[in-house]
Amino acid sequence: MQVYSEKQQIITAIAALRAQNQLIGLVPTMGALHQGHLALVERALENNDYVVVSIFVNPTQFDNSTDLEKYPRTLKKDVALLSMLSKDNIIAYAPTVDDVYEGNTVSEKFDFDGLEFEMEGRFRHGHFDGVGTIVKRLFEITTPQNAYFGEKDFQQLLIIKKLVEKHHIPVNIVGCPIYREKTGLAMSSRNTRLKPEYLEASPFIYNTLKTAKKLFGTKSAGKVSEWVEDQFSKQNLLELEYFIIADTETLKPVKRKSKKKAYRAFIAAYADDIRLIDNIALN
Repeated sequence: MQVYSEKQQIITAIAALRAQNQLIGLVPTMGALHQGHLALVERALENNDYVVVSIFVNPTQFDNSTDLEKYPRTLKKDVALLSMLSKDNIIAYAPTVDDVYEGNTVSEKFDFDGLEFEMEGRFRHGHFDGVGTIVKRLFEITTPQNAYFGEKDFQQLLIIKKLVEKHHIPVNIVGCPIYREKTGLAMSSRNTRLKPEYLEASPFIYNTLKTAKKLFGTKSAGKVSEWVEDQFSKQNLLELEYFIIADTETLKPVKRKSKKKAYRAFIAAYADDIRLIDNIALN
């Protein structure tokens, strides 16, 4: 399996494939690959001739320097996992920060029509400017026809679709279902850092979401939110940062339910110093 660390190398390689009318898919990752990532890659392999998997811990989307420093980096293991899926049709791009940012490690400023100010945007200042910057650069470097993103980061998925729309980038964005542990915990590279007692407690997040979905059928969004907050107040190990029921198009918190709109519940919680996010479709 070919692994490139310099963008000019991969630009040349992909240009040769595109000249042969090969279909290119992209799966952007920050490495520390798990089965959720591999499910995205498998989906991409089904629909494309070649799949580029970027492995890059992007500094501009971290608002917490400690989180950036502790983020797991396991390139050798990641490449081995990808090779098990395909040795011939996967291309890995694992650049340095300087290769991507050319010595100027700052974010571009983006307008995502307000999507960037909801939920994660309220708690992680500048995060989506960092996301927009790296994804736009990866699109420019790898020129894929299709790109694959998990619905665990549902807000990010909507923002990337908005990025493509507003910047007229010729790529099809494919959202893929959340991949979960057997316990229900949404798979995340950060899960590897959970201490045993927090790992044992963490399925509470998804179980709470599932019950909130049932309650939403008969109760108002406000009442459901109050119930979730009460449940977390009784939990000793997990600290709720936010629970929001939002319109799936605007991500605006719902004030009054409408049968004409689709809603999703979003949650962020801390397990010790590790931040976990999840969401569930409500209707």
